[in-house]
Amino acid sequence: MKIAVTSTGTDLESDVDPRFGRAAYIIIVDSETLAFETLDNKENVNALKGAGIQTARMVSDKGAHVLLTGFCGPNAFKALKAVNIDVANDASGSVKDAVKAYLDGRLPLANEANAEAQW
Repeated sequence: MKIAVTSTGTDLESDVDPRFGRAAYIIIVDSETLAFETLDNKENVNALKGAGIQTARMVSDKGAHVLLTGFCGPNAFKALKAVNIDVANDASGSVKDAVKAYLDGRLPLANEANAEAQW
């Protein structure tokens, strides 16, 4: 399974970025091998609006099944759910720790957004 994680840096030891749409990077992690691909999100970091929706499209294009992040706004949450990507909010620590927490069942899936629009 492919897991997308918002990140402040480019590897698994980087901290989870608490923002989704304006995260510095998105790391796509293979849950079985921990092989990963880093996506630079700089085009959306400074977007006037629609950052979450554009980042959701990027995550979907990479085939992610779930997103781990700190906070996800309502428009991004809806966009992710529309393309069948589950969301686990309140992720923290390193990217690797967040993936492990999710796989161990310690990071539950969210039923709704946990941030205001354009946070």
